[in-house]
Amino acid sequence: MGRIPVGIVGVGNCASSLLQGIEFYRAREREAAVGLMHEDIGGYRPGDIEVVCAFDIDQRKVGKPLDAAALAPPNNTRLLYPKLARSSVVVQMGPILDGVAEHMREYPPEETFVPASARPVEVARVLRESGAQILINYLPVGSQLATEHYARACLEAGVAFVNCIPVFIASDPQWAAEFERRRLPLVGDDVKSQLGATIVHRTLARLFADRGLVLDRTYQLNVGGNTDFLNMLNHARTQSKRQSKTEAVQSVLAEPLARPNIHVGPSDHVPWLRDNKVCFMRLEGRGFANAPVELEVRLSVEDSPNSGGVVIDAIRCCRVALDRGIGGALTSVCAYLMKHPPRQMRDEAGREALERFLRGEIER
Repeated sequence: MGRIPVGIVGVGNCASSLLQGIEFYRAREREAAVGLMHEDIGGYRPGDIEVVCAFDIDQRKVGKPLDAAALAPPNNTRLLYPKLARSSVVVQMGPILDGVAEHMREYPPEETFVPASARPVEVARVLRESGAQILINYLPVGSQLATEHYARACLEAGVAFVNCIPVFIASDPQWAAEFERRRLPLVGDDVKSQLGATIVHRTLARLFADRGLVLDRTYQLNVGGNTDFLNMLNHARTQSKRQSKTEAVQSVLAEPLARPNIHVGPSDHVPWLRDNKVCFMRLEGRGFANAPVELEVRLSVEDSPNSGGVVIDAIRCCRVALDRGIGGALTSVCAYLMKHPPRQMRDEAGREALERFLRGEIER
């Protein structure tokens, strides 16, 4: 049906995986699209996505072609595709605001950001001039002010917004109302992985209830070696992340666990893990006649590619909504693809609602 022009905020590991994934699927259009909800969504395939503008604040990325910036340090994700196509898009300087935590300056440059000295561009103007229809937010966790800055730029420029981080935009009624008023689609908040710690935790917690067991307490501890985990060593920046992940698990339980009995969130940064994320999970409960049940899981995934297919699906769902003139938070899309949607649903219900949206049976 045509191209989908998008902008990207934050040319980190996730953006690198997304770009490589688009190239991967573009080269294999006749093969099954492993890792995607559908090969075709509303007539759009992964290869129809074209990045037309990008924003970052690191001196190794600002002013560089997008293909070079996507592979520049501190990015350390696995290479999914042998060579990115040469890009005419030059990464532009965005506003720093709260996008960099103070503690990040204490680490060597190869592990963290090196802020550029360039003057920030006017984001709304760049979005308009580039022809972007959708902006993808990959800012670091805790970037409340910066995320709101880009969300406002989207409203001003008439661009849809996919918020991949746990700053609450789609799940905030005021923001959602502003996007609906301008008939701009909104998807968020905090993207799920294809098979990540939270989706596994939700499934196991629900399994306890479905099999008649009582879940008494549980934890999920995540460690990784990318810049995202380094950023989250500042626990003041992880409040919304912990809330997002905890509510995602609590939402599938008939009775939420008391706060002392559930712990979900990032735990530590281990540099040699690079973009590998390791989750340690434990669930304790009771079965027949209060007989104890304990379940432990270790999950290891390449962190950034794990959400790449989900974002490709979110982009295409946004484009379908644009084609239909639908604005505001896409409830079904958010429920299935995001950890902190405006309305939580069990995963199977979210999937069915999203399919009904794609068939045109429900508006959003």
